[in-house]
Amino acid sequence: MATAKDRAVLQTIFNPNTPFGNVLELAEEEAVAQVQGEDGTLTSELLEQVKDLELQGVLAAESGDVNTALEKLSQAIQLLPERASCYNNRAQALRLKGDVAGALQDLDTALHLSRGTGPVACQCFMQRGLVNLLQGHEEEARHDFEQAASLGSTFARRQLVLMNPYSALCNRMLLEMMRKLQNPDIQGNS
Repeated sequence: MATAKDRAVLQTIFNPNTPFGNVLELAEEEAVAQVQGEDGTLTSELLEQVKDLELQGVLAAESGDVNTALEKLSQAIQLLPERASCYNNRAQALRLKGDVAGALQDLDTALHLSRGTGPVACQCFMQRGLVNLLQGHEEEARHDFEQAASLGSTFARRQLVLMNPYSALCNRMLLEMMRKLQNPDIQGNS
């Protein structure tokens, strides 16, 4: 059976341009998560139930069943509203459904709950950066990608390079030079 780290490595290998390939699952954070039962004791059953609902939601979203994903993730949030990753995952499902405002609200909640640190915050910053970029809010996107890069995201670092106008100009010039080297007979000012 593959571990979370194994799956993250495979995700990075097979999908190097996805933003989440370099973020490991939250196994270590979950091990220290404190979920209080009615009597004030830790209840791992509740955490396992929430993790299961969250996984069901993620799998439903990946298979294209966004309504089921939203239902499962909302149930997980109802059971454990302090779990930042549930909000991050629901934000993705909301975005897939076209509810960008709802997605941004969930991302903000997840960032608040995670205090802007750790793997969940890294994913949130990347996801919010992508949403901002798609909406044409480049400065906000740049800020989010900078935050994600500071938390270790290689995807965010690549996005920052792509957003740099000097980098884009250099890439175009290099591409043009390579075309001319490969096809010296072609003249033109592309």
